[in-house]
Amino acid sequence: MIKPELVTPAGNIEELTRLLDAGADAVVVGDEAYSLRLPGVLTMKQLERAVLVTRERGKKIYVAVNALFHNEMLSGLDQYIEKLRELKVDAIEYADPAVLMVAREVAPDLTLHWNPEIIATSAQTLQYWQTKGIKRAWLARELNMEEVIDIKEQSELEIGIQVHGVSCIFHSKRLLVDSYFDHLESDAREEGIDIERGLYLKEEKREDITYPIYEDQSGTHILSSDDICILDHLDELIDSEIDSFRIETLLKPIAYNEVVTRAYRQAIDLYVADPDQYYEKMDTLLASIEEFQDPKRPLTTGFFFKELIF
Repeated sequence: MIKPELVTPAGNIEELTRLLDAGADAVVVGDEAYSLRLPGVLTMKQLERAVLVTRERGKKIYVAVNALFHNEMLSGLDQYIEKLRELKVDAIEYADPAVLMVAREVAPDLTLHWNPEIIATSAQTLQYWQTKGIKRAWLARELNMEEVIDIKEQSELEIGIQVHGVSCIFHSKRLLVDSYFDHLESDAREEGIDIERGLYLKEEKREDITYPIYEDQSGTHILSSDDICILDHLDELIDSEIDSFRIETLLKPIAYNEVVTRAYRQAIDLYVADPDQYYEKMDTLLASIEEFQDPKRPLTTGFFFKELIF
């Protein structure tokens, strides 16, 4: 039985250290100019430190280069990727083919993970990107369990899926929040860092449901009203040899992310060592997460047991 890797994004050196110590096998970090939807950003100097901290623990570090690139944003990308190669990061995560082209030119030996978030939905699509040299593909969050397993069976690539946390349901390059506040006039504007302002949207007929919203230099992001949690369904995914599980840490305090990481670490280790122990201790592991879960954000299984109809 193959033990899947447990991956968590980190927003700073402290978070990175605590998540690795909580049981993550790898962390994802990034720079503001080149990454998208991370809990924080690291400067190059901080990234150098992050690599050292990760290596000291025998873990892996991936760098997100998953922004939506316009022509002017490509200036300096080659130097950035070349520096990542010099630091010997374990892989870069990308979505835009421009990143692939630059990486192949300046760092042909750098490992590539394709993470487009919404369009990795078929084995045929993955086969195409495999011809471009990627090692891993992160599947769309809208796939159900049957589709995930079917893609894994048909693919020679490493397959990663999100198993916990918030997911993005809408993104626009337009600064919709700023435009809204401009419409209301300046005295209505909320101050502070966008991701930390606690802004959200409500549906008119379902006011108890809220959708977090924030914007940064990449545009406006609207996130799900609930959190995925498939801790008690990891057995099916491990049996199917899914290679990597991702805990999304965005918009969560580090204490919560530590608890979640420890729970998934224990669940993975238990099932691989003794499935009976996994089933026996599942209620306790779930309870450890539910104790810290925001009551306004229910835990759900996302699309894992739904048939998505377009």
